[in-house]
Amino acid sequence: MKLNLICINFAFLYYSHKRLSQYYLTIIILLNIMQTTWPLWEIFVRSKQGLYHKHVGSLHAADAKMALENARDLYTRRNEGISIWVVEAQHITASSPDDSEAFYEPANDKVYRHPTFYTIPEEVKNI
Repeated sequence: MKLNLICINFAFLYYSHKRLSQYYLTIIILLNIMQTTWPLWEIFVRSKQGLYHKHVGSLHAADAKMALENARDLYTRRNEGISIWVVEAQHITASSPDDSEAFYEPANDKVYRHPTFYTIPEEVKNI
């Protein structure tokens, strides 16, 4: 937090010296506050032609409603999407690529999940 205040003070001095609008200072302060207090949200958009949601990015927002509205404005500006999901990043749990061998090993001994386990009758032509 102390570093953030130093950044704000530096920005104030810099922009005051340049005699630029207070607008720039406000933007820097808001961005700084967003990064330190607002949670990170992951954004998923379903396109008009798609059957599934695709991860398109992330943003900081105070709550789910704000995240949804900001995602709409940021990721669907040209009406490319028909549905948006927002998920708070802290609620996403993922496996580690380093542990993939041990994580997926139990699936290797279940051969019945592979199509080679089953025999196809000769009467069936197109599978």
